[in-house]
Amino acid sequence: MSSDTTPRTFHVKSFGCQMNVYDGERMAELLAAQGMTAVDEREAADLVVLNTCHIREKATEKVYSDIGRLRREDGSNPLIAVAGCVAQAEGEEIMTRAPQVRVVVGPQAYHRLPDMVAAAASGTRETETDMPAEAKFAALPQRRKSGPSAFLTIQEGCDKFCTYCVVPYTRGAEISRPYADLVEEARLLVEGGAREITLLGQNVNAWHGEDDKGRTIGLAGLAAELARLPDLARIRYTTSHPADMDDALIEAHGTNDKLMPFLHLPVQSGNDRVLKAMNRSHSAESYLKIIERVRAARPDIALSGDFIVGFPGETEAEFADTLALIDATRYAQAFSFKYSPRPGTPAATMDDQIAAEIMDDRLKRLQTAITRDQLAFNRASVGKRCQVLIERRGRQPGQWLGKSPWLQSVHFTDEAAIGDLVEVELIEAGPNSIAGRRIDSTPGA
Repeated sequence: MSSDTTPRTFHVKSFGCQMNVYDGERMAELLAAQGMTAVDEREAADLVVLNTCHIREKATEKVYSDIGRLRREDGSNPLIAVAGCVAQAEGEEIMTRAPQVRVVVGPQAYHRLPDMVAAAASGTRETETDMPAEAKFAALPQRRKSGPSAFLTIQEGCDKFCTYCVVPYTRGAEISRPYADLVEEARLLVEGGAREITLLGQNVNAWHGEDDKGRTIGLAGLAAELARLPDLARIRYTTSHPADMDDALIEAHGTNDKLMPFLHLPVQSGNDRVLKAMNRSHSAESYLKIIERVRAARPDIALSGDFIVGFPGETEAEFADTLALIDATRYAQAFSFKYSPRPGTPAATMDDQIAAEIMDDRLKRLQTAITRDQLAFNRASVGKRCQVLIERRGRQPGQWLGKSPWLQSVHFTDEAAIGDLVEVELIEAGPNSIAGRRIDSTPGA
């Protein structure tokens, strides 16, 4: 593509969390509104947007590797835009190290992407890493089409400042989107085909706002309002912080029929000294008490968590406390990672960094415990009847894949269509999926 040619096709590649997936979808909508056409293969795109995540180890170097792979056989490059959290953290450095990159835009400024692309196509290089999230959402186009399951960002940023985490620096302070804007976007998503909406935020349960009667409400109140949408069948939310699990939200798990029986509540460690060093505001005991209250409100709830092994100074005895918390909680699924230092965070300069081989061993043992409990939860589901939301076709003829209320992947073979909610009996469980048998015969139920 020549430097003075406006892109006609684009490809957005998103890495990392569900909020990045949402952001990638919104960037695609912005570009499509300018008359550009999305393509599945980046080799065919005039514009490639790399929507990056800074949470994982060596995230920055992976971005440079991806940039290098965009070089075509004739030596040319598409117009390359780097967006997301790596763009926010490394903006000027990216421009210096990768001259083929023409646009760098942070996660709170991507509403300016079309203008930046237009300027870059005329020969300039554009960087924007301002942080006013409200301006971004006000500038985004209305939602038009949706798959059966859709994401809706309701909250961004973080004020918690965990010592290992870059989110406060790349996403900024906590902000809550206005209630009326969220209700309207949810309505448009449902009109566009969504049967399930997952509410997103770095600390999603910190969301607060005023409803249409001027009353201050939290996430439970927002979920109650969205439940009034007649064609919306399911509501989920992620990611939560234990400090923001208020009484109303816990109660909502027992009273809001559309709020699915699934809770992702990261704990990170089961040892109080490590939690304090991480600047987590909960203890192992207070976390387990929250879990106890949630289970009292919704006994069949599936629990998910996040864990970091090998945080600086973590001893073997302290890691054993994490394994004990896993044994006590019995997660249906969980995410686990080796600690990796993020530049600019307090933990990166702490003493007693843990050797890689020790972290490898601890992660293996932790994941063994998680897999054990995930399989046990799935096996305990065998014999249950539930609705499955069909998301896509399976690999076998007539096979369909969807999610149970507990966010399990379920597959079955029968007549169905994407977006159907079908009644299924769960008949065989593995650690990662469950086989089902359809027990109704009315497509679109």
